[in-house]
Amino acid sequence: MTAIPFLIIETGQPVASMRRHGSFAHWIRVAAGLDRDATVVVDVAGADGSGGDELPSREGFAGVIVTGSAAMVPDRHPWSERSATWLREAAHAGLPLFGICYGHQLIAHALGGEVGPNEVGREMGTVRIHLHPAAQEDPLFAGLPASFAAQATHLQSVLRPPQGATVLAHNDHDACHAFRWGDAAWGVQFHPEFSAGHMRGYIRARHDALAREQRCGKRLAGEVHAAPHARRILRRFVAHARRHGRAPVS
Repeated sequence: MTAIPFLIIETGQPVASMRRHGSFAHWIRVAAGLDRDATVVVDVAGADGSGGDELPSREGFAGVIVTGSAAMVPDRHPWSERSATWLREAAHAGLPLFGICYGHQLIAHALGGEVGPNEVGREMGTVRIHLHPAAQEDPLFAGLPASFAAQATHLQSVLRPPQGATVLAHNDHDACHAFRWGDAAWGVQFHPEFSAGHMRGYIRARHDALAREQRCGKRLAGEVHAAPHARRILRRFVAHARRHGRAPVS
């Protein structure tokens, strides 16, 4: 019996210097343990960020994973707003959703939250994530250490989670590093799909920006290390969606 596939919504591509390692969808498939034929990838942003493919019907998917992007949710690009509408309807229909970085922010925006520049500025590198007590009752976070490492790179954050959402994790930089809305929609600001190599590559790509911010990219890269607990959350989403999710009709 063929497993019901996951939909990966591509909202952008890696920085140019990292594209030789594949797309965000490829990184997510590897990190999540998904075979290529177990996913359907839809590029909603397009190669130049002006708009790509239309999203399909929700019917027939075990769950949805929304990638990161260099775009900004508050810019409200037409393709992003169309995706937000699709995600809002999917969340209310009970389709399991998992947003990463931009995807995290887009799901929050879709459900009525607020996204904007983080007043602290850029977060980049291997960071510490601290769980809230509610995380111990969450299907994806239960049993994880109270504090664990994750890879992160972002300038904007979820400033106000959607009404009714449960904030699951934070750190000194970001008050909402992870949330759950309802029983089946999650967002994480960090990148569970990033390996240590991906993270170092991003730091190298942002060397000039970091220098302007008077931050040492070489030191940041030297502090990067593996983040297995963060990756475990992504794999738990896949397992949870397969066990408990359903493919709602459109």
